[in-house]
Amino acid sequence: MSVVAQTPQRPVPGAYTQTPAPKRYQSSLGQPPFPRSSSVTSQQQSVSPKQNASQAPAPNTTPEVKRFSPTERGAKTINDTLLQESRYPELDNYVGQGISSEYDISNQPAWAPFEKRRTYNIPESIFEQCNRGQLSRIMGLFADLNLAWIAIDSALYLWDYTRPNSELVGFEDQSNPITAVQLTVPRAGVFVPSIQRMLVVATTAEVILIGLGFESDQSGGLKAKLYQTHLSVVAKNMSIQVIEGSAATGRVFFAAHGNEVYELTYQQEEKWFMNRCGKVNHTTNYTTKGFKALTPVAFSHNPAESVIQMVVDDSRGLLYTLSSKSTIRTFHMKPDGGLSQVIEKSLQQTLNNIGHMITESQLISSSMSIVAIHPIPSREATKLHLMATTSTGCRIFMSATSSYGYSIMNSASAPSSMQVQHVKFPPSEAASTQRGPSSQVSVYGNSQTTNTSSRALMPTRIASRYPPGYFCCFVTKDAQSSSEVLFMSAPDAGRIGRSQDPSRPSKFSEVGLWLSLASNAEAIGLATPPFNASSSPTGFGNELAVELDKQAAEIAILTNTGIHVVRRRKLVDIFAAAVQFKENDEGLEGEVKKFIRQYGRGETAATALAVACGQGSSVGADSRVAKITDSETLENARMAFVDHGGKPLLNENSVVDNSLPLIDMVRPSPRHEGLSLYVTRLVRSLWKSPIARELTTPTGGFEVSPTVSISKLQDVQRDLTKLQEFLEKNKNFIDGLAGPDALGRVSTKQEEISLQAEHRALHSLVVLISNIIEGISFVLVLFDERMAEIMMSLPNETRQQVRDLTFEGLFSTENGKSLAKELVKAIVARNIANGFSVDTVAEALRRRCGSFCSSDDVINFRAQEQLKKATQVEGESENRRNLLNESLKLFKEVVSTLTMDQLQWVVNSYISSQFYAGAIELCLIVAQEKDRANIALAWIQDGRPEQDQRANIFNARKSCYNLIHQIITQLDLDSEQAQDVVDGQYTVTMRRRSEAYDVIDTSEDEVFQTDLYDWYLEIGRTDRLLNIRSPYIVTYLERKSVDDIAPANLLWQYYSQANRHHDAAAVQLLLAKSGFAMSLDKRVEYLSRARVNASMHTPGVARQKRQVLLREISDLLDIASIQTDLIQRLKSDSRISPDRKSELVNNLDGRPRDLTELFNLYADEASYFDICLLIFQAADHRIPTDIRATWSHLLDTTHQQAVTNTSGPLPYEAIATQVRSLAPRLSLSESTFPIPDLVPMLCRYAFEFQRDVAPRYWVMDLFLDLTVPFDAVWAALEAMFYNDERPFHGRNRRFVAEDLLYVAKRWFAETVRGGPAQMLGGEASAQAVGLVLDLLVQNGLEGEAQVECQELMARIERVLR
Repeated sequence: MSVVAQTPQRPVPGAYTQTPAPKRYQSSLGQPPFPRSSSVTSQQQSVSPKQNASQAPAPNTTPEVKRFSPTERGAKTINDTLLQESRYPELDNYVGQGISSEYDISNQPAWAPFEKRRTYNIPESIFEQCNRGQLSRIMGLFADLNLAWIAIDSALYLWDYTRPNSELVGFEDQSNPITAVQLTVPRAGVFVPSIQRMLVVATTAEVILIGLGFESDQSGGLKAKLYQTHLSVVAKNMSIQVIEGSAATGRVFFAAHGNEVYELTYQQEEKWFMNRCGKVNHTTNYTTKGFKALTPVAFSHNPAESVIQMVVDDSRGLLYTLSSKSTIRTFHMKPDGGLSQVIEKSLQQTLNNIGHMITESQLISSSMSIVAIHPIPSREATKLHLMATTSTGCRIFMSATSSYGYSIMNSASAPSSMQVQHVKFPPSEAASTQRGPSSQVSVYGNSQTTNTSSRALMPTRIASRYPPGYFCCFVTKDAQSSSEVLFMSAPDAGRIGRSQDPSRPSKFSEVGLWLSLASNAEAIGLATPPFNASSSPTGFGNELAVELDKQAAEIAILTNTGIHVVRRRKLVDIFAAAVQFKENDEGLEGEVKKFIRQYGRGETAATALAVACGQGSSVGADSRVAKITDSETLENARMAFVDHGGKPLLNENSVVDNSLPLIDMVRPSPRHEGLSLYVTRLVRSLWKSPIARELTTPTGGFEVSPTVSISKLQDVQRDLTKLQEFLEKNKNFIDGLAGPDALGRVSTKQEEISLQAEHRALHSLVVLISNIIEGISFVLVLFDERMAEIMMSLPNETRQQVRDLTFEGLFSTENGKSLAKELVKAIVARNIANGFSVDTVAEALRRRCGSFCSSDDVINFRAQEQLKKATQVEGESENRRNLLNESLKLFKEVVSTLTMDQLQWVVNSYISSQFYAGAIELCLIVAQEKDRANIALAWIQDGRPEQDQRANIFNARKSCYNLIHQIITQLDLDSEQAQDVVDGQYTVTMRRRSEAYDVIDTSEDEVFQTDLYDWYLEIGRTDRLLNIRSPYIVTYLERKSVDDIAPANLLWQYYSQANRHHDAAAVQLLLAKSGFAMSLDKRVEYLSRARVNASMHTPGVARQKRQVLLREISDLLDIASIQTDLIQRLKSDSRISPDRKSELVNNLDGRPRDLTELFNLYADEASYFDICLLIFQAADHRIPTDIRATWSHLLDTTHQQAVTNTSGPLPYEAIATQVRSLAPRLSLSESTFPIPDLVPMLCRYAFEFQRDVAPRYWVMDLFLDLTVPFDAVWAALEAMFYNDERPFHGRNRRFVAEDLLYVAKRWFAETVRGGPAQMLGGEASAQAVGLVLDLLVQNGLEGEAQVECQELMARIERVLR
């Protein structure tokens, strides 16, 4: 439904919110109804082009905003959420310098942070053994192994307290009373692999090492088993009661003789001066091996003080001891095996440190004592090293520093001092019903008040701490009572991580609980793996991040009545109980609002969604932890998610310009935050993990195993499927998933943009969820197969990519999808090889992971199957041909999904089967599929500009065309080796060649034809270009001719072979005029060829068009001829220096120049008057004065050169030669070869300079030999005779008269045979000649000449009769 957006009442600052919204269209949950918004440009487009420059909008210099696909956006959300959760404050941040007493102890059971899960009774057999005991009894727990133990006199018994009727495992092989027992991790390589742990048992006489392993029993469980190691060391009179071991190094330490620290050494074999087992006293630097210390106890230092506790911090290589006088000593465990004391912190020093934080408190005084110490590993905190618990219930956090500070410290360096950083006081004595302190003092460094006088935890007898801060404190409220009260607390991760002011440290918020055990505690231990949300202090304590990924922590407590297991409740469990029991006065609404106040809407939405999807759990009546499936609880959680999910927010204050689209300025709703948190917490354990790892078996074999267990993958998939179903079911109630109907509820443009952004954000997560579900299905399918064989079948490069492929890459990247398809192909290929059909395998894959095996993939597999069958058929047969054609048909249906590697494989298979035409056709179709809009052709037509994105599209198509080049190469090679015809029939090879070239020649893919022609040119096969009869070859050669002369030559050759002579001449003319680097002679050659082609008849070309072309060619030829003369003349001109001559010649030895340039810059400048005349002729220059002057200069120059050159021809010969050479080139033109001017000019020259030197009539012979018409020469002479000009006046007129007579005689001799009609140009002309001759007899001629003239007149008269 389309809704008209209203103009907002208040415009968004810096943005064009009144611009109409994009067109909306119908959509479902799987399709976005809103297109991606782009920067608003309509306001710019509305500006009139007539506006001034100052009014015109500034050019758009906004950087291009990166666009994400829904999957990419969803993956980015997951990564951002992971990053956000990894920034959870480290312990040093909220346990900083100062004091605190903030606890939240609710009186509502639903909000309790811990719950008692189960109580295991002590077996009756233990009581029976106790009744037999006489001297001593000590008890303890190995909680991480679910083992409890008891030492009765000299016997040690262990049992699995979680199994009913557990069988006792006893050690009774010695007779001395047992004083202490500790479980440690043995040093690697000392024992056989079956011994996983080591029991250190101290007696009054020796210390014994016992191996502990596990074996399967009949019920399928594991049963503890003790191994005799025969390792022991004498320890008489040492009174060992405290033992501790290092899990990282296998070192074992114990306290003896009061306050001395020993190390128990053990090794696999005896060595020189070293037994298999010994002890080292590190406090006196005295080593004993099987002997007691020589120093008497009476003379030892501080005999009243003894060690009551030892703890090891392997992360820093430190051993801490607590003495009976509350002195804490720190020892450095050196990497070389040494142990040295580096710090000693007495109780008084501790009190002095605390005195700087608080003035006075009854809980912190010299009367108190430290009852327990607890190491804080480096992965949990950078500064804090140790927590000490006092008898008054205070927790003292201490930091140890070296001279280099905190960050430099590691296991190889030792601290030098220890200071108190923080003191956490007990909760209020009334805290079980209300929050807040009962008495207040000013807090050091904080304005908030802290209760420093609560006696709620007095006296504390036993205390323990486990990461990330679970605190257990056993308090004896009544000295006469046989039972104790347990106080438990834990950091409130939700509130600590939700800091309101990032500039200030988070508060040390804790939630607490009081439990009554109705018995006295003997030991306590963590029954589950140690907590860690990350491997670094930042993010380490984020319980919420891993609450869906890891088991809830459980703490086992051994009392004299049994073993109590207390479970840490997750936030989803607390929320589920809260909405189930609704203990708040406001009911469900009140519980949800309380959650929002404490943890924020985003965390509340994530928790509500988790509960609605079945993640909440509780301890049932059978003491089992079960999921909450109560329909009312799930519905309440659904309502909380839908109704309290908040709204998206457009941050108007961040909109300062149009650098980003408005939609990117919207912060999605807390509901989206909750959804992203929930999805992230489900997939966090696998998101960055590789999908597989390669291992080498002990026997040297090869196997591939999943990095994430199959059961874990199935759990994640199941939870995501429930989430997907939940979103689909409730999409109509969730803004952003409700589709276009939600647009009807918006009232402003801001709301519309916000809704678009919300939909985009939620839709991306919906798409990603679907991808993850299918991706996990694919991984499960993958490991159902023989993964090792599949990996071995992959190419090395692909195999390495699979090794590096993470779940994130598989779920959200195209590369992951591509690799998955490669694996699918490998699976299909393996199953086909094992005899399964493609349809069966493909259908199974599609059913389990459809997106990784689509319908196109099935067709692809079928095509591959047909092709493989064809390659297995031997010889040339119809069946083989049908299989090849069928495979081609199937491949053509899925060309859009074929990768280049697949196409390469198909092409190679077709080549091996000599199916060249099919291979070429498939490559052409794939190439066109890569560029349906034919963008590559436009790029080619635009001249192939560099740094153009269209070039990438062309390169994609070219990769297909390169395969065609390979096909043609192989086809030509096979054709050369085979005969064309056998027995009058074409061979199979020739038929295949003909089919292939038919596909090539008939292809309408101009980009392919262009690339093919490029390839032909590259390999030098120009003959093929000339033989091609394709409409694209001319276009190609014309386009290439612009930049390259070789294609231009091919173009005119192609025209000539096609009898298109006019087109060939046009190309040759263009070549002659082109700017290509070529000599003038080469251009003259092109022009000469062009004139020949232009002179030939070409069908379809009009005569006038041909004449126009021919005229242009002739004109250019004349210019080129003149330019050639200039070059030759310049080369022989001695007046020019060699450098200048070379420069001038190079300038002229190129394309034809303009005649004006040739005249002004070269011919006239160098006084080449003959060339000037040729330029006049070519330019049709008809000014007589210029021409006469040029001829005059030419004659003068020629005469002077002849006179100077005495070894050359005579001057008249030089002039005659010059005139004779110019006449034909000037075509005896009336303008440039004017007879009326030249005859007088030469006659005058002959009279003045060559009289009595040259033959008498050489001038007349010159003109007449040049076939100058007799009447023209006669007219010029006649004019001279009548003009009576110098030097031919007076008596000198006889010279002109004699020339007239000479011309008349030759004229008469050559024309008399034609009779009166032809003689002397006809009767009229003859009569006129006769009259002139008569005048000559009377006025000009003398002597013999007069007689000859009379005779000639008589002869003319006779002919005329």
